[in-house]
Amino acid sequence: MLELKPLEGKIALVTGASRGIGRAIALRLAQDGATLVLASRTEADLAKVASEIQSTGGHATCVAGDLRDPSVPAALVNAALAAHGAIDIVVNNAGATKRGDFFELTDADWADGFALKFHGAVRLTRAAWPHLKARRGSVLNIIGAGGRTPTAEFTIGSSVNGACLSFTKAIADLGIQDGVQVNAINPGRIRTDRFQQTLAAEAVHHGGDLNAALEAIIRKSNIVRLGEPEDVANLAAFMLSPQARYLQGALIDLDGGHTKSI
Repeated sequence: MLELKPLEGKIALVTGASRGIGRAIALRLAQDGATLVLASRTEADLAKVASEIQSTGGHATCVAGDLRDPSVPAALVNAALAAHGAIDIVVNNAGATKRGDFFELTDADWADGFALKFHGAVRLTRAAWPHLKARRGSVLNIIGAGGRTPTAEFTIGSSVNGACLSFTKAIADLGIQDGVQVNAINPGRIRTDRFQQTLAAEAVHHGGDLNAALEAIIRKSNIVRLGEPEDVANLAAFMLSPQARYLQGALIDLDGGHTKSI
């Protein structure tokens, strides 16, 4: 008899699923048996991820939309229900915030940072909650180490991530009453497209040597190594599995030792 996969029969909605951490999480959840609803702004990129999932016998539906638009989260939930009739898992992964000199960051930069990552997650969680409650489902927020360790060049991201951490704790309290699991992962430096920009900027100080730049970043960050999207995906898969159901309101730092606070 074939062994049942841990997420067999589950419907998982993953935002920011077209690349990086979101893509890795989607692929891993599909590997564990979940049917995926993939969301991001770019339909063509989503289609590539869906094709990867389908090539290994998995199932995926693509829904393109910008979560900055207040109407999109509910539309995403409705699309998931129309395609699959239920939602068991929501992974709030979408969101990028602008770095830079605090005095040069505009009100529009701040508003944009909160619009996608924070308000997008709040609206999607709210829209999906009745369906998660009905299935005793799970919410997993992918936040970031900057929420624990704010820095001057990351004022927007640190503030947004801090708000997401508090939101996770607050909604996890509601989850105890409603039977919905709510947790978060705080990734540190992960090898994504965005990190490649950081690496290229550092390489300028090392004669264009990317390896030397990477070593310098790891040394300055005081971490064991650079993370990979699959590192986050592996932890996410465990946290969403039946074995991890005792986790509630957990904010797990996955950052190679970067976070030093207790």
